[in-house]
Amino acid sequence: MMEKGSIVTAAAGSSPMDMMDSRAEEEAGSPNILRTAETLLRLTPIALCVAALVVMLKNSQTNDFGSLSYSDLGAFRYLVHANGICAGYSLLSAIIAAMPRPSTMSKAWTFFFLDQVLTYVILAAGAVSMEVLYLAKNGDTATTWSKACGSFGQFCHKATASVAITFAVVACYVVLSLISSYKLFSKYDAPVSNPSKGIEVGVFHG
Repeated sequence: MMEKGSIVTAAAGSSPMDMMDSRAEEEAGSPNILRTAETLLRLTPIALCVAALVVMLKNSQTNDFGSLSYSDLGAFRYLVHANGICAGYSLLSAIIAAMPRPSTMSKAWTFFFLDQVLTYVILAAGAVSMEVLYLAKNGDTATTWSKACGSFGQFCHKATASVAITFAVVACYVVLSLISSYKLFSKYDAPVSNPSKGIEVGVFHG
């Protein structure tokens, strides 16, 4: 067993080159940790998107009142397509984020733009589907929209589960949007104008 005195002696006897090497190893390890964390975070929405998609795809009910399927409502069809697109993008972005390549401005801008777009796409899918569910559960007497969940309760339960999972996907994409925004605007500064140069105004003499 090594005594404390020997440890202190070894640390004191270390050369500046050894200390610099150890510091470089620590700095090189931190980007790997961040890259792994971002990759795992980008993989998380895949399972949620697939779950919401499968639940909605299998959502249909037939009884004495008739038959009802998700394909009969445009909002639910949009939710299925949005979850499919987000699942594919999450997988592709996770693969790219896991690659040990140096970050560039074009890559940072691409992640920032696509994360923002996909966040609004999945948010719109969840919002419009929630509105349809609200009308199905409560109806709308002004437009003579009757309550459908009283007759198709199983259909509404599955639709509610799919919409709830979709909003969990929205939360994941909000976090991803914040991360990509931070990585872009903290690393790449805006162009700095030169205050010493005034605005040149062309004068035309007659």
